[in-house]
This record gives sequence, structure tokens and C-alpha cells, in this order.
Amino acid sequence: MKTHPFSFAALAARTAYLGKPAAVCLLLSGSFAAAAQTAGAPQLGKATLKEVVAALTPEEKVLLVVGMGFYPSGFPPGMLPPGNPGDREVPEKVPGAAGRTHAIPRLGIPSLTLSDGPAGVRIDPIRGGDSTKTYYATAFPVATLLASSWDVALVRKVGVAFGEEVRDFGIDVLLAPGMNIHRNPLGGRNFEYYSEDPVVTGHIAAALVNGVESNGVGTSIKHFAVNNQEFNRMQLNSKVSERALREIYLKGFQIAVKEAQPWTVMTSYNLVNGTYTSQSPDLLNALLRQEWGFKGLVMSDWYGGKNPVAQLKAGNDLLMPGTLAQTQAILAALKDNSLTSQELDANATRVLNLVLLSPTFKGLKYTSKPNLKQHAAVARAAAAEGMVLLENKTKTLPLAKGQKVAAFGNTSYNLVAGGTGSGDVNKAYVVSITQGLTSAGFTVAAPLSALYRKYLQVEKAKLPKTKGLLDPAPVIAEMPVEATVLQQQAEQADVALFTIGRSAGEGGDRKVENDFTLTATEQALLKQISTAFHAKGKKVVVVLNVGGVTEVASWRGQADAILLAWQPGQEGGHAVADILSGSVPPSGKLATTFPVAYQDVPYASSFPGKELAAAGAGGNPMMGRPSENTYEEGIYVGYRYYNSFKVKPAYEFGYGLSYTSFSFGPLKLSTTSLTDKMTATISVTNNGAVAGKEVVQLYVGAPAGKLDKPESELKAFAKTNLLQPGQSQTLTFTLAAADLASFDTATSAWVTDAGTYQLKAGSSSSAIKQTASFKVPKEAAEKSRKLLAPQEKFEEMKSARK
Repeated sequence: MKTHPFSFAALAARTAYLGKPAAVCLLLSGSFAAAAQTAGAPQLGKATLKEVVAALTPEEKVLLVVGMGFYPSGFPPGMLPPGNPGDREVPEKVPGAAGRTHAIPRLGIPSLTLSDGPAGVRIDPIRGGDSTKTYYATAFPVATLLASSWDVALVRKVGVAFGEEVRDFGIDVLLAPGMNIHRNPLGGRNFEYYSEDPVVTGHIAAALVNGVESNGVGTSIKHFAVNNQEFNRMQLNSKVSERALREIYLKGFQIAVKEAQPWTVMTSYNLVNGTYTSQSPDLLNALLRQEWGFKGLVMSDWYGGKNPVAQLKAGNDLLMPGTLAQTQAILAALKDNSLTSQELDANATRVLNLVLLSPTFKGLKYTSKPNLKQHAAVARAAAAEGMVLLENKTKTLPLAKGQKVAAFGNTSYNLVAGGTGSGDVNKAYVVSITQGLTSAGFTVAAPLSALYRKYLQVEKAKLPKTKGLLDPAPVIAEMPVEATVLQQQAEQADVALFTIGRSAGEGGDRKVENDFTLTATEQALLKQISTAFHAKGKKVVVVLNVGGVTEVASWRGQADAILLAWQPGQEGGHAVADILSGSVPPSGKLATTFPVAYQDVPYASSFPGKELAAAGAGGNPMMGRPSENTYEEGIYVGYRYYNSFKVKPAYEFGYGLSYTSFSFGPLKLSTTSLTDKMTATISVTNNGAVAGKEVVQLYVGAPAGKLDKPESELKAFAKTNLLQPGQSQTLTFTLAAADLASFDTATSAWVTDAGTYQLKAGSSSSAIKQTASFKVPKEAAEKSRKLLAPQEKFEEMKSARK
């Protein structure tokens, strides 16, 4: 084996000789290696990839596929595995970014910078203690809100603004978007994900990816796959049927790959049917690359997987953030030939392909000064578009201009802009709801505001300081309001507004009590507000400032209007005021179902999983314990379950009110016999007195066949333009026979049954406005192969119909 001066043996010898950590820093950063470069060495971008790979030493190839480590503050010593010698001492190009790849300067290969996260660039806002120059990023609305817009053009616009910040801060790859399915309302990272439905997930994600990557920077769609809970996520085995995997948990990724071809895919922490996703050749090579045609690089989640050699052999090209143990294991595998040089070459080649795409390689100048003002306007507009009006009795909203608002609830004054963990953003400011109302011309009751501000100031001072990335956001208990204050506000204010806030994040799942449900204090306060204001003939508006689904059925009768504002980003207060004032008409629709009670969720009691009896205690707490979760509901996730099993939710998938009303014209089909593709057209008219937007959702009901089928499944959707009163717009959808297929495990094929199908156009999954029928004359099958099969059989939920 030919060795180059750049080797770990040489590294150790030179470090001992020089006796300084700086020597290692120079070597790994490339300065030392550059001094010893071989004249005429092939340069990336000038020589062929084959020539560059051939010129790499084995040690250099290993450096390319193992990142430069992760050194965040707040983690106890020994919690995170160490990186390679000297990596930490190499100055960061973008302080606070999540990770870096190694440079090989002698071959013209630069280091790339990778950064979180799903709702905005996550980097350090202050560098070197110098607060005179800041590096704040825009906190955009969370993914669930963006999906609730059902507007791919809007999401692409958000992606463009997002990508401009990635580019302007000198970052190469954004570690987003998150695409996991909302399997259960308690999923701790649901706010980072889009929907319970793979069609919404796939198209919204593709729009964001295309927007971000239009700036010449990369994305990483994640977490591939089945990362639907945070419980023991690094050792959780998700047991899922092949059909549920293909139709529910992988379909969104497939759509995003087809429509956007992202630069990278990030594997998840968990195992699927006994194999870590980052170690699964079935998932990464057979399915992602061969069947779907993915062209880019696959990276691990941070410290994900167990066996670095198995990861590389499976097609997981880049191990992030990179550890010394991984480097040693790969070098040992090369030596004993359990990893061949050809296998490592394939990984290294894909890393180099990523480098060739990158702005760093292309020498793009970055300013670290993105247009934050312009991007804040994009964030505000997107936030308003994705808010969902759940209730509006007797036209409580919009509020009349100039009304006096009594604002109750901590989060009326302290908005939750987004979630915690890697999905958080270091932003310059957050606009509160009361600030937004004031800017919109409303009068916010001053004595009540003063009470809340004083209370929050005192309580914030008592909070423990968060220490690390995965620490949950500290919660301030809701302020009790004295009866005399309530009575005074009911007499003096025109309307009551009560904001209910929730936060969640990476590393833990939500709880039913006091999270999914209201706390006792919140319940009592809402009842007191409702009683006092209704006694005076005044209205009560509730704003839900939440990242995920909450229980509403037990208390919604006490509110005259309910606005689901989600976690709307830094401009959230302005966006809420835009909706409440009517300057922006509400047009969001639920991309995830709100059940009446948590017990209505299929297999609710078995979420998030169970620890295995032999797991034992001890070990690194970040790694969790061996656990498993069986996806017994199969394909019956979200509305597929509620509609098929006739379980009435509080608010169904696709639901959302407007300040106006719409009518749907006849659903017209280009053919009544589908063999390849057909188009469906429908006209939408605004019948009300104010402007508004409507979302048309196209569902398909399949004929009875050999496979169990849901009552209906979403196949396409579109949002109208802003329609003035009396204005109409015709929307056109394209439907292919393959879109109707279900995965038949017995034959390992996508099968479109022959028979009569019902096409349903609705404003929600339950509010179907027009229908049409068509036939598929002959069964069609697209052969796949047996992949990711469960190791053991388990019973799945089945509906009464087939």
C-alpha cells in the first residue's frame, strides 16, 4: 500500500516532534500538507474525478467520508465522542454551524460547512464575544405551519429567502427539510415535519428544496426514514410492514427526490425492522438510488448508526459529525479488506461530487449580511398564509379596527416562535402578539399588560439556564388572574384574547397531560375569561401558539373564535394581527388531524414504544436504551384511519375556515377510462363579500379489491389565487394510473386495481363538494423487489372494506 506523507502515523509522529497542538491543526486544515504537496498532483475541477480519487491516499479518503467533529457548548465532558486529532483546533468558517468536512488542499479539495436547521439558519449570533457585529438569521415559520398553507409557490418563495441566508453566511448545505410523518400527535419533533400525509409532505418539501437550492447551495432531506418519535431514538427499532413503509413513510421522500433531486439525504437514528437506516443497503442503494434514481450524497445524522464500515458499504457516504473511533474502524477495515478500496472510492466520489456543486468550491464570495428585513417580510406573509381558523362563531373575526383588546396568557406577550433543539434559530427579535395588535391599530389593555410583563420578568429571572442543545425550553406557569382584574377588563375592553402556548423539541416526545391537554390553570382561566366577557355580551378569541396538535374539544365551546397560529416564526405577532384584523384573510388548512381525545389516535397507548427487557441501565444517556415500536396501525395513519373507521375528529385533515365562502363547479375529467394519465378540472368561485383563497383537495376512493384500502386518499391539491367577491378560478390536476397504486407485499409490486374509482374534490377530507367516477379497465403492476421486510410477523389494523 502506497503511503503519502499525509497519514495518521505521520500525524502522530509530527505532533510528538513539534510538541504543539497547532501542528495537528495545520496538518488537518491543509496548510502543512500543502507545503508537502507533490508537484503536478491532480486538482479537483481540473482533473477527472477518477484521477483525483486515484491520487488520494487511503487516509485522505477516510478523512473525506468522516466529518470534523462537533463541539457545542453545554455538553458534559465525555458525553460526545471525540473527533480526529486537531479537528477542534481548526478555526470554523461559520461559528456555530453543525458540522464540516475535511479539506485536502494538495488536491484542491476545500472543507464544506453544514448547518441546521428546518426553520432558519442555526449559527452563533455573536462571535468571539464581540456583540458590535451580529450574525442573526431569520426565524421562518415551522414546517407544520408551512404545510398548512397548502401553497407550493409560497413555500418555494420561503425556500428562496432561506437559501439566500445559507449562501450569504458561507454555508454549503442546509440540514433541512425534515420530512417525517405525523404518526402521533405527541411526536416531539412534529413541528419540524409537515404532515400526516405523504403527498402533502413530498410536494411541500420539494418546493422548499427547489427554493433553497436555487441559490446554488444544498439541502439535506431528513430523517430517512421512520423517525416518528424521539423516544430512545438512537436505539429504537421501528417494526413496520413493507406496505406501510412504501405508502406512508417513504412516499414523501420519493416525491421530493423525483421533483427536486436534493443534493443530499440524511439517514435517521433509528433501526427499521432490525437494521439501522444508515447501515441498510436495501434503503440506501436498492431503493433510494436504484429504484428512485437519487443522484446525490447520503450522510448520517449526528452520531447515528453503530458500525461505520457497514454504513459506508450500505451507501451512507458521509459520517457526521465524525469521530476518531470511526476513522480508526475504517482504516482497520481497509487493512483487513472487510472494506474494499473500491467501496470506499464510491463513497469518496460522492463526497467529491458534493464538493464540486458547493459555493465554497466555486469560490462564491459571501457577505454574512443577508437581507434580514426582506426575509422578515417573507416570513410574515408565510406565517399568515399557514394559520388555520378553527372556529368563528357569529363572525367574531375579523375584529373591528381600533377595538380595545384584553390580552390574556403568557404567550400573548412572549410568543413561542419555534421549537427547540436543532430546529431552533438564533434570531434578532420576536414580535409578540400584543406588539402585532398595537402595530395593527388595536388598543391593548395597558393595566393587564403591565401585570403580565411584571410577572414574566420576575418568573424569567427564576428559570434555570438552559445548558445544551437538547435541553427543553423552560416553561413559565400561566399567570393566575384575580377576579377583580377579570371583571374590570370585561367592563372596559371590547374583546378578550387568550393565547395558549406550547413548546417541544429534539430529544423528547410530548406528554398527554398538561401538554396535549390544557393545564388546570389554563382551563380555569379560560372559563373565568369566558364567563366574565360573555356576561357583558363580549367575545372571546383563543389563539393557539403551538408546534403540534392539542386537545380542543373539551373547551372550544367557551371560545367564540379559535385561531391556530402554530409556531409562526419571528414575525408571528404581526401575522396573527394580520389575520385578526382581516388585512390578510385566513386560508390555512390542517395538514394533520385534530382528534377529539388522545385515546382516539390508533394505538395511542403503545406510543412512543417500549424498552426491551434486557436493555439494562447505564451507558451514555444521549444514546438511550434498546427499544422497539411496532407500527400496528399499518397504513391507517391520520385521516386514513379516522375516515375509514368512522371516528369523528375535532377538526379533520384539510379543515380550515375563511372570512368568505366558496362554491365548487362540476368536476370535469378528460376521460372516464384511465390507462395512463388524465386531467381533472374544477372551477372555484368566491361567493362571499370579502376576498379569500380556497384549497381544493383531490381524494380518490378505490374499488374493492384484494388489498385493504382506506376510505379515501389524497392524490393532489392546489390553492387558488386571492379571489375577489364573485371571482372564479379554474384549477387543473393531472392524475396518472400509477398514482392510484397500492403496494402488494405478496408480489413486491405497485398494483393499480381494475375497477371504478371515485374522484372527490373537497375543501377538507370530509367536506367533499364534487365527485366524478372513472374506470381503470385493466390491472397494472409495476414490479419492485422485496426490501426492508420485517424480521417477524405482526398483526396490522384492517378496515371493514376492501
